[in-house]
Amino acid sequence: MDARAMLDAWRARGENRVNPVRYRFIEALARRAIEHEGEARRIIDARLSSLLHEYACTVSQAAAERTQQADTSKGPLAALLDDMALHAATHSSHESLLEFFRAVWSKVSAERQLRESQQKVPKNAGPLNSSSLVHRSLELMREASPEYLQHFLAYVDTLSWMEEMTGTNAPVGKDAPRAKKPARGRIAP
Repeated sequence: MDARAMLDAWRARGENRVNPVRYRFIEALARRAIEHEGEARRIIDARLSSLLHEYACTVSQAAAERTQQADTSKGPLAALLDDMALHAATHSSHESLLEFFRAVWSKVSAERQLRESQQKVPKNAGPLNSSSLVHRSLELMREASPEYLQHFLAYVDTLSWMEEMTGTNAPVGKDAPRAKKPARGRIAP
């Protein structure tokens, strides 16, 4: 692997921040090497190779230290952040990272909504209790296809959000306003 490719790979993974001064120095030396030929080029390339190897060792050591620190005090949020960082390091495109975050959020949101539906079920709910029926159907949907459950709940959230935005929460039942009848003998305009 040539120097430029290694430097670009480190930058893409954010490893240029392990030792920013050293990284910039190596980057400048790589630019300078292009301008020289012969014995000068050979000397600069040897020095560049040595610096690249040292920086690679520094990057590996920093990664090992991060892993060791994370393992000693890892909670669920830290594990999620580690997973997201690993995914971000292996997939450099923004689109795939955005899709990853959407998938994670969808999964977390679906689990939260499932827990909330469980909390709404009364303890002595009968078999036809609407809260119980909704929760059972969500549980069955999760067993059959977790991806569909996430999609379904996202769709319901979107509809709910749209309903709130448009203000079409029409009251039902006794609270609903009654339509006014035109007075007799008058023609409505």
